[in-house]
Amino acid sequence: MTNKEKILTQFATHLTRLRKEKGLSIHQLAAISGLEYSQIQRIEKGKVNFAFSTLVMLAQGLEMELDEMLGEYKIPKS
Repeated sequence: MTNKEKILTQFATHLTRLRKEKGLSIHQLAAISGLEYSQIQRIEKGKVNFAFSTLVMLAQGLEMELDEMLGEYKIPKS
């Protein structure tokens, strides 16, 4: 697994955990964040390297600040 794949996979796990802690389905998060269901699904599977604006929209949908959203995210070792 490449370092990029590790990063995407670890963030996928992190986002899924945050979404579930908020009691949201992928469909609900998509609706409140203004993103497509399929895009969030691909992010949660670690299949897409997404834009910073998407990260901001996800944080808004989760009603979190970026620093709060990323606070527990640990960068994988290469």
